[in-house]
Amino acid sequence: MVGGSHGDTLVVAVSARAVEGKATEAALRALADALGLRRRDLRLVTGVTSRDKVVEIEHPPADLTQRVDMLRRAK
Repeated sequence: MVGGSHGDTLVVAVSARAVEGKATEAALRALADALGLRRRDLRLVTGVTSRDKVVEIEHPPADLTQRVDMLRRAK
């Protein structure tokens, strides 16, 4: 599930267990899908072992900010 916010942070919730990077990979795939991007365009910058992640998007679309804002407002 991608949507809603916690402060300025977009919420991404997955059911995959946090074992061997499975939850992180599931979160990146969910985020890519929600933003209409390819998974390979997302790169984890920090947060490999943390609940909080920082993701970089290569070649972001011009309307990326609007897409993220729309997801933040979703419940």
